[in-house]
Amino acid sequence: MIFTERFDAYVGPRDTITCEADGFTVYIGDPGFIGPGPNHRQRLARAQADAEATMEAWRKGEWFYCGIVLSASLEGVCLTDHAASLWGVEANYPGSDNARLTELAEGLLPDALETARDVLARLRAAPAGEAQG
Repeated sequence: MIFTERFDAYVGPRDTITCEADGFTVYIGDPGFIGPGPNHRQRLARAQADAEATMEAWRKGEWFYCGIVLSASLEGVCLTDHAASLWGVEANYPGSDNARLTELAEGLLPDALETARDVLARLRAAPAGEAQG
């Protein structure tokens, strides 16, 4: 089970991708250690410049933290708008193509499908005309 769609290199807060799995449609709504070694002063200077550029991009609003929220529907009917989620994920981080967003969504997919199956089972078990929440 994987998402065949990918996020664009630049994403916005409401961008989504979808996939089909088990009959369900599922959709999403530190510079590192420098340390000693050869050329450590040049590596430190480069890491410092990268960190400063990253913070400048943050101040300009070019990257942000977001949440990945998977929703699930069956045959066009939304079963749950919050089947699984993960928050505090960098979006549009400098030098990133946002592929990590899709990877994280794929990791959430099994939980989203389990939630969708649970909702579907509750709906099927409910007496006719009775809503389940």
